[in-house]
Amino acid sequence: MLLLFLSFVFFTSPSPSLSLNQEGLYLLQVKASLSDPDSALSSWNPRDPTPCNWRGVSCDSATASVTSLDLSNANVAGPFPSALCRLQNLTSINLFYNINSTIPSDISTCQNLVHLVLAQNLLTGELPNTLADLPNLKYLDLTGNNISGDFPDSFGRFQKLEVLSLVYNLLDGTIPAFLGNISTLKMLNLSYNPFSPGRIPPELGNLTNLEILWLTECNLVGEIPNSLGRLKKLTDLDLAFNNLVGNIPGSLTELVSVVQIELYNNSLTGELPRGFSNLTQLRLLDASMNQLTGTIPDELTQLPLESLNLYQNYFEGTLPSSLADSPALYELRLFQNRLTGELPVNLGKNSPLRWLDVSSNQFSGPIPPNLCEKGNLEELLMIYNSFSGHVPSSLSECRSLNRIRLGYNKLSGEIPDGFWGLPHVYLLELVNNSFSGQIGKSIAKAANLSLLILSRNEFNGSLPEEIGLVDNLLQLSASNNKFSGPLPESIVKLDGLQILDLHGNKLEGELPSRIESLKKLNELDLAKNEFSGKIPDGIGSLSVLNYLDLSNNQLTGTVPFSLQHLKLNQLNLSNNLLSGELPPLFDEELYRSSFMGNPGLCGDIGGLCAGRDGDKHKGYVLLFRSIFVLAALVLVVGVVWFYFKYRSYKKAKATDKSKWTLMSFHKLGFSEYEILDCLDEDNVIGRGSSGKVYKVVLSNGEAVAVKKLWRGMKKGCESADLGKAEGLSYLHHDCVPPIVHRDVKSNNILLDGDFGARVADFGVAKVVDVAGKGAKSMSVIAGSCGYIAPEYAYTLRVNEKSDIFSFGVVILELVTGRLPIDPEYGEKDLVRWVCTTLEQKGVDHVLDSKLDPRFKDEMHKVLNIGLLCTSPLPINRPSMRRVVKMMQEAGAENQQKAAAKKDGKLSPYYYEDGSDH
Repeated sequence: MLLLFLSFVFFTSPSPSLSLNQEGLYLLQVKASLSDPDSALSSWNPRDPTPCNWRGVSCDSATASVTSLDLSNANVAGPFPSALCRLQNLTSINLFYNINSTIPSDISTCQNLVHLVLAQNLLTGELPNTLADLPNLKYLDLTGNNISGDFPDSFGRFQKLEVLSLVYNLLDGTIPAFLGNISTLKMLNLSYNPFSPGRIPPELGNLTNLEILWLTECNLVGEIPNSLGRLKKLTDLDLAFNNLVGNIPGSLTELVSVVQIELYNNSLTGELPRGFSNLTQLRLLDASMNQLTGTIPDELTQLPLESLNLYQNYFEGTLPSSLADSPALYELRLFQNRLTGELPVNLGKNSPLRWLDVSSNQFSGPIPPNLCEKGNLEELLMIYNSFSGHVPSSLSECRSLNRIRLGYNKLSGEIPDGFWGLPHVYLLELVNNSFSGQIGKSIAKAANLSLLILSRNEFNGSLPEEIGLVDNLLQLSASNNKFSGPLPESIVKLDGLQILDLHGNKLEGELPSRIESLKKLNELDLAKNEFSGKIPDGIGSLSVLNYLDLSNNQLTGTVPFSLQHLKLNQLNLSNNLLSGELPPLFDEELYRSSFMGNPGLCGDIGGLCAGRDGDKHKGYVLLFRSIFVLAALVLVVGVVWFYFKYRSYKKAKATDKSKWTLMSFHKLGFSEYEILDCLDEDNVIGRGSSGKVYKVVLSNGEAVAVKKLWRGMKKGCESADLGKAEGLSYLHHDCVPPIVHRDVKSNNILLDGDFGARVADFGVAKVVDVAGKGAKSMSVIAGSCGYIAPEYAYTLRVNEKSDIFSFGVVILELVTGRLPIDPEYGEKDLVRWVCTTLEQKGVDHVLDSKLDPRFKDEMHKVLNIGLLCTSPLPINRPSMRRVVKMMQEAGAENQQKAAAKKDGKLSPYYYEDGSDH
């Protein structure tokens, strides 16, 4: 009776799911196991008879059986829904950018699965060996997860697999040889995994159906195996960003179907192999950033290439003229080689050339006139060569250009007028040539121009008023030319201008009265001109100005007191006609060179206002006589007092030595008596907030620095100070003295440091005061030393290069989000940690993960600036002016080049030219 009752209830209840078929019920189980914050599965209605109209569900038209589930980008979360494997006819699952957890081992129950996409999820753990038990699986995409470990042996047993993609995971074994057993493979992509160093398995040459082989940044070592030449169907070979060595094997010229070859950023040597004429399908070749030599073969440039990148090698000889005949060439980057001769005269005439960079070679001759024939040229980079002649007039009509660098050549003549007003150019650099003529009025049309660099040429005439219409201008550098006349009044309209450098011209007239409008100006250099009139008081309101040079002009009037408000790294007003009193802040010897050569300028600096010095001479003589008599009297009384004081001190010292107990935390080659005998005032070389520092010469001739901490400390601090001393004995740091003594009666503590080893022959110890309590004090010491340039340890001198190092540490703190000293670094500091991590793990493990990834390009550039600033050799560190310019250029050139797409795949990061690196 109970059974009948339950049956009655079941069939009479108005259940909404009664009409849904069994596969729909399975999918509702899947829905219940997933989090769906965006209601992406709201269309999964249990009242429907089948799930065939639900989002992401596809069914067989004849049987209404579910064959495919595509929830890509649905923003659902949860573990892999194994209930899907109950759908007997399911052949395709796409859960791109959704699930997390691990890949379950029971995925092998999806026996009919052909297509499985679990890319860009949060999958962890190792690859399950049961994946290979899917007999019909052809497409497996696990890109962009956190899968770790090694390949299971079972992966060599896939029966029908055609595509295997594991890009951007955490696989850390080596690429196994048994992958060469998957004879059905058409695409193998293992790029960007932290594999252990290993060779390319020669067995991959057995994959004769392979069309795409991507092994970018897989920590590959050794040589490229000849067996890869057997891959006759291969269209795309990418072995970039590895540590491959040796020659490029000639067998690669047997890849008759290959379209793209990427070998950049390895250590390949030798010449390019012969036989490129066999590669009739080759369109893109990148062998840049290696150590290749020889010439660029004509049989290579005769191919219908679209992209040729051979930069940063040692190629020499001329560039074959046949390259200009390629009908599809859009990219040519050959910078930093040893190439000579002229560029092909027809380069660009027959092809849609877009990017041309031949910087840092030995090219000569004219700039080819047809580079922008097809109207696509965006970048023209030719710095550091010997090009001569004029800028072709055809380039003045090339409206696609956005970046022009023609500096450091032998170019001459006037610039075509339209060239100044190209609407998309943001960088125009013509520095260090022999250009002449005026800046054209058409510059008003240069709506995107940010950086205008014209220094060291022969430009002349007045600066046009139209320059004030270039709203986006950040830098105007036109020093060492022949410009004349006054500054255009419109220049004060450039409210974004950061650098104005016009020194070494023939400019005249007064400085702009409304110069305070240039609120973002941080460098103003108008030296060596013929400016007259007063220095505008408004300069003092330019809050970010740190470089001001108005020297060698004819400026009159007083030095504005408002200049004292500025935080200047460089101030030079010398050799003008300034007069009056110096502002108090500048009336010091430190600023002598900033004001010399102004006859009417008065102050306490020697050499200024000589007449006023003569009037005061008589008063000074009387004052000095009085001081001398008083000083002599004090000296006599002091000598008598010191004699009696010294006698009592010697008696007290003789009885005091027995009170000291030596507590040594390191091996010592001397006794405490050698130390105590030298604790005289004559040996004091420094004082700190916690004690005096003495220079002590031991009996063996070695010099050490000894610090005696003040006594009279508060009750209860005794153990803390001793603990502090003991802590210092275990702390291995250049800033901390290694040896500790303690007087058990007076609780005085002595810190000894190896004087000679630390300061060489300078005779002054490097002193670090111990402040604070316990471990905290040690971190303070270490933290402060994290900013100190390494050369300070042996020079004890701080200069601009030391400041640059400290600034570099600050930059590294900003881009890494880390402290300069951290226990995580071990014996390293932040600088050494960054260098080591970059070398071992790459840049992504250095940058602060909390920073917005959209600005990764800029973060890379700022990181590089920090590394330049913290170079171990001071001579290799840039000047602060150069640092500022690099920071500005990093901000101005906000273009995504690091991850630019190249025919659907990631391309290398292109350095922007051959000169900046």
